[in-house]
Amino acid sequence: MSFISLKNVSYTYENGFEAVQNINLDVKLGESIAIVGQNGAGKTTTVKLMNKLLVPTQGEVYIDGISTKETTTANIAKRVGYVFQNPDDQIFQDTIYKEIAFGPRYQGMNKNAVEARVKSVAEICDLTDVLHEHPYNLPYSKRKFITIAAILAMDPQVIILDEPTAGQDRGSIDRLDKIIKGLSEQNKTVITITHDMEFVVKEFERIVVFANKQKQQDASPMEIFWDKELLALSNLKQPYICQLASVLGYENVLTMDELLEREKNEANNN
Repeated sequence: MSFISLKNVSYTYENGFEAVQNINLDVKLGESIAIVGQNGAGKTTTVKLMNKLLVPTQGEVYIDGISTKETTTANIAKRVGYVFQNPDDQIFQDTIYKEIAFGPRYQGMNKNAVEARVKSVAEICDLTDVLHEHPYNLPYSKRKFITIAAILAMDPQVIILDEPTAGQDRGSIDRLDKIIKGLSEQNKTVITITHDMEFVVKEFERIVVFANKQKQQDASPMEIFWDKELLALSNLKQPYICQLASVLGYENVLTMDELLEREKNEANNN
């Protein structure tokens, strides 16, 4: 059963700009989904519709069977957490501890439970040693983990990450990998908007491609990254390993292990 359903959804901003047209999308708990496409394709608008930051001008969005038109944004936020692309659009407290603790406190958790929750997510996000720092004492890349921790602390069933790898080094991307895998083990859904195709091919089992304000495809990484007409339409590039495989004359390769196996088989056949 779908936890999130978008049914014939369109959204037009107040200035008359139609951002998405007739989107149909179903998301189950436990899925890891990447939403990709060119700038202006409608990706961010679509995920904002999933937690009632926006309400569709046409169609319906259902969260756990409830239309977003029939409930509050606060109620949806308990189920669907959204981590903004720019952490500075989300951070508003004067210490990292307060920032992470705000959500659990708002949910009515007692002091001991809040402290335990903050400690747990701070460890996951590598913030334990800086909890009493002002958020803006940390660099942009670390501030992104403050906002991730703040959403994780609220324990939603769905976590939306908007461009989480932007500005991150290899160690931070590895930390994101652990966070996503840990959430999947808890049967939570992770939806990520990203332009980082290397991250997509490593982390996600399902890819939704947007172009021209519409959903163009919803399929596996193999189906997406070897559909060259779709990639051209949506202005996407193959991950580097796929590009290398193409140069070497192979198709339907997603990992270095697969490429090496193809090379080995080719050598043995010759």
